[in-house]
Amino acid sequence: MATLYELTDNYQHVLEIAEQLDEETLKDTLDSLDDAIDSKAENSAKVIRELEGNINALTSEIQRLNERKTALNNNVRFLKEYLQNEMEKVGKDKIKSDLFTVGIQNNPPSVHVGDEKKIPRDYFTEQEPKLDKKRLKNDLKAGAEIDGAELRQSKGVRIR
Repeated sequence: MATLYELTDNYQHVLEIAEQLDEETLKDTLDSLDDAIDSKAENSAKVIRELEGNINALTSEIQRLNERKTALNNNVRFLKEYLQNEMEKVGKDKIKSDLFTVGIQNNPPSVHVGDEKKIPRDYFTEQEPKLDKKRLKNDLKAGAEIDGAELRQSKGVRIR
């Protein structure tokens, strides 16, 4: 496996199996490596950067595949509409061939709402209120005392 960084055999192995390990097993694997903390931090940072690069590549691939899926779905929708229009032009509801039977049929009834304000309230479902955490955070930062909420400062690793 060609990696962005030169890794020792131990960390190369961690990188190769990182996808299959749960958090606890990954922690135990890293803890078992007998390196000084500086060396462990540097090599761990290399593994993190390599995994982040894999994540970015996968994110791009997911986006590309989603765009392709959307294009294919649009083509299927267009072809079905085209086929239906052409069959209706010639007055055919069903066409049989050796491989397929193509037919036009009624879809299940669906509801079309022209003006939602005219619909009686008993057709609406109640929804749980959703907490506006952004507003809550801003009010807490401004010094508001709010029961059940507090600002917490956590720490995290940054690799530069």
